[in-house]
Amino acid sequence: MTAFDAIIIGAGQAGPPLAGRLTAAGMTVAFVERHLFGGTCVNTGCMPTKTLVASAYAAHLARRASDYGVVLGSPPQIDMPKVKARADAVSANSRTSIEKWLRSMNGCTVFKGHARFESANVVRVDEQPLTAKRIFINAGGRALVPEMPGVHDVPFLTNTSILALDQVPKHLIVIGGSYVGLEFAQMYRRFGADVTVVERMPRLIGKEDEDVSQEVRNILEREGITVHTSATCIALAKHDQGVAVSVDCTDGPPEYVGSSVLLAVGRRPNTDNLGLDQAGVATDARGYIKVNDDLSTNVPGIWALGDCNGKGAFTHTAYNDFEIVAANLLDGEHRKVSDRVPAYALYVDPPLGRVGMTDTQARENGRKLLIGKRPMTRVGRAIEKGETQGFMKVVADATTKKILGAAILGTGGDEAIHGLLDIVNAGVTYDVLQRAVPIHPTVSELIPTLLSEMKPAE
Repeated sequence: MTAFDAIIIGAGQAGPPLAGRLTAAGMTVAFVERHLFGGTCVNTGCMPTKTLVASAYAAHLARRASDYGVVLGSPPQIDMPKVKARADAVSANSRTSIEKWLRSMNGCTVFKGHARFESANVVRVDEQPLTAKRIFINAGGRALVPEMPGVHDVPFLTNTSILALDQVPKHLIVIGGSYVGLEFAQMYRRFGADVTVVERMPRLIGKEDEDVSQEVRNILEREGITVHTSATCIALAKHDQGVAVSVDCTDGPPEYVGSSVLLAVGRRPNTDNLGLDQAGVATDARGYIKVNDDLSTNVPGIWALGDCNGKGAFTHTAYNDFEIVAANLLDGEHRKVSDRVPAYALYVDPPLGRVGMTDTQARENGRKLLIGKRPMTRVGRAIEKGETQGFMKVVADATTKKILGAAILGTGGDEAIHGLLDIVNAGVTYDVLQRAVPIHPTVSELIPTLLSEMKPAE
């Protein structure tokens, strides 16, 4: 048995930088990765998908070239093998860089294999037993495959397997109307596929406010995507044209037939084959590792970071998990997950940037609220770019004048939202940002104007 000061399981966003901090502090680290370095973000999440989104946006813009006075010689064609190769290269370059960094790190020993706990301080990697007083689980997650009728009788795609496609499906049916599903839906529609989105709930992205949900639906439908909500009973069956998806809904046809089906109904943590029971590490009903506010588990000396702890399914929250653990262990700080301001983006086009509460959540707390809303048709930068879909919205506490939440659904929304995120993180009143002098012409320049137009919520 080989002893180390620390063992890190999984090379997602939290693992490699944690190894860097621990080894820089003089510790020896055993780093275990069973498959691809870089985790979900690098291999099946942010990097390849946003690369594909960029290709889809280029195709969409080319089709609109005449709107800008640009005349193309022929309709744009999609070279899907080249599109795929570009996304593959982006992922491969990042993955290779991460692995080289870890293997060259003084004090870090990389083990390629599957890690399983044998006790609270012993982990076996294939046939090699390792021991350490500190163990960090960064095992990530994968697509959830629901037990819906017929799911095991037909071929289907997940967010991982769809990345292997080097041709455009004739008709892609996306089951799941949330973040992952909608990004792929718009992407493949822009690549030239017919696309249908089937969602069990009454509206898309149900965690968002109803006006945000409806506007996203409008954006997708304007591009020719069929959206079917309230699909209360979804079943799959083989069809000579591919896969038949039957639905039990309040409107629309009872069945859709597609050449391909993408399951985008959620994620599950990679915790079911780590031997957590041997270490006594507690999980919840869905398999997520239970952690305290400092990301420690119920077992002293074991922490869980990233997607597997249920505290956030984003690259930025996983990286923040690393920051919290490293600051507490090495810098004498007392950072907590509960101090983190929730923020994320939905990368349809135009993108949705979100920080803090929705106004629905804010109303549930019984506060007196101020709300401001401005359509992107009244944002000069959006008009100049010819991209005026969406709106920006802010909700604030009328008593404290602090921003509770905001959404920017519009061109540049994923970047512009950071001005509001910074104000929320700083804990200052919104009039601080209202008095700012932003750069013209930008989307962000309208935020002070929006804040000056805040009105009591009805």
